[in-house]
Amino acid sequence: MDSLDRRSVLFAGLGAVGALAVCGSNSSAAANTLVSASGSAVAAAGKKRPGTGRQQKLTLTAAPAVIDLGGGVTPKTWAFDGRPLGKEVRLSVGDTLVAELSNQLPSGATTSVHWHGIAVHNDMDGVPPVTQPLVQTGSTFTYRFVADTPGTYFLHPHVGVQLDRGMYAPLIVEDPNESLGYDDEWVVLLDDWLDGVTGTPDEVFAELRHGMGDMGGMGGMDGMGMGGDSASPSASSSGDMSTKFMLMGATSALLGGDAGDVKYPYHLINSRVATDPDVYTSRPGQRVRLRIVNAGSDTAYRVALGGHKLTITHTDGFPVQHQEVDALLVGMGERYDVLVTLGDGVFPLVALAEGKDANGLALVRTGSGGKPSATVRPTELDGMIMTASELRAVDEVRLASAETDVTHRIRLTGNMTEYNWAINGTPFDMNDPGAHPIVVEEGQRVRLDFINGTDMWHPVHLHGHTYQIGDLGPRKDTAIVLPSRKVSVFLDADNPGQWMLHCHNAYHGEAGMMANLAYRV
Repeated sequence: MDSLDRRSVLFAGLGAVGALAVCGSNSSAAANTLVSASGSAVAAAGKKRPGTGRQQKLTLTAAPAVIDLGGGVTPKTWAFDGRPLGKEVRLSVGDTLVAELSNQLPSGATTSVHWHGIAVHNDMDGVPPVTQPLVQTGSTFTYRFVADTPGTYFLHPHVGVQLDRGMYAPLIVEDPNESLGYDDEWVVLLDDWLDGVTGTPDEVFAELRHGMGDMGGMGGMDGMGMGGDSASPSASSSGDMSTKFMLMGATSALLGGDAGDVKYPYHLINSRVATDPDVYTSRPGQRVRLRIVNAGSDTAYRVALGGHKLTITHTDGFPVQHQEVDALLVGMGERYDVLVTLGDGVFPLVALAEGKDANGLALVRTGSGGKPSATVRPTELDGMIMTASELRAVDEVRLASAETDVTHRIRLTGNMTEYNWAINGTPFDMNDPGAHPIVVEEGQRVRLDFINGTDMWHPVHLHGHTYQIGDLGPRKDTAIVLPSRKVSVFLDADNPGQWMLHCHNAYHGEAGMMANLAYRV
């Protein structure tokens, strides 16, 4: 049974009366009301989206499956349509996606589909019970929306820690007026995998939930202030801690210290283990667009293609001024598009699990050559890496200059001792999603200050919108916030509803590092 059956509160309690009472510290008065996903403002926003009139129909059947990850690894998991990697969904800007989700999971396991990065209208966002009812076993739910922004996206459940199972797929929205010149595309989907191998995601969360405070020699390392908010497992001097899933000693300078919480036996590229990799076949001189998606739950990946430079063209679907790099750092939920001109031979595409001394591997074959080792480390991994904050949006997608109407401080809080991850010190309760909203109004220019008072990094994802990092930075929906750092982002409040703002570490989000960015009626 999924760990979030507690989410089975009635959706009608959120939408039937058309609004919610605001009762959080961010509200100006308790009598204020929030826009409901079933309300008229959301319906009106959906009707404004220009479309081509074309429809693409899709059926996603969520069910138990035994999948083949290569190398003799055949775990039992939950997947869409029995595939280790859900079928790629590809449509053009303005097309309408009509997707029916059929829940054939074990009795009592509810689910949903979230369209990560796409600013759908609120009732299609796939976050029960805030935007829709839970999809019960044996039931279906139909999503229908216009894909009005080109880019690289993906789909996944938004119930419990189901993200760490096998239910995900890339979602590509093509631009018929694409200005990039290239010969081919390769979608590269990264994932950290343990389901059906060492345990299940629910078992992982149950262990993490105990925190490190229950382990010998780990008491007294708590705190809730800036710079002293986490007891990092990598900072522990205890060498005798016996845990099945909790990872100890994973550190990364790029991530500002502690790199992750969870031990993973495999790191996958396109659902293949490193010893039996996916192979992309092409010709020397071909210019290829790589669409890189991190669908992992606890792992940032440093990505490089041996013997090649990468030219960053997009992040999270939006174009940036082109930058040539040796490697990329891709946090959970982030996407990067890069161009590469292929050499002659066999080359390793390596996704180094940042701070975890492990990697995923795929191969690019354009000529003769032997297969590299599964643990190969191209020199490019230690070359130039440009972080998202150093990128610049192109003029066409940069937010217009405007005065900020409202600023919200989004404090990322919690620690490993108690595993009490939260936003603004209050763990999110999906049974009471309107309790502490971050309130905005339609038409406002909003500033969000992500302030990380913990000893761990967090990839912060916002549903229903993209934000701009700083005044000139890239347009994104997921941004890495390092320990003891602040990242300021700006967005236009142009998509009414109630939207999740959360850490895209699946276990941090499930523990409570989530908030409701909600529009006032």
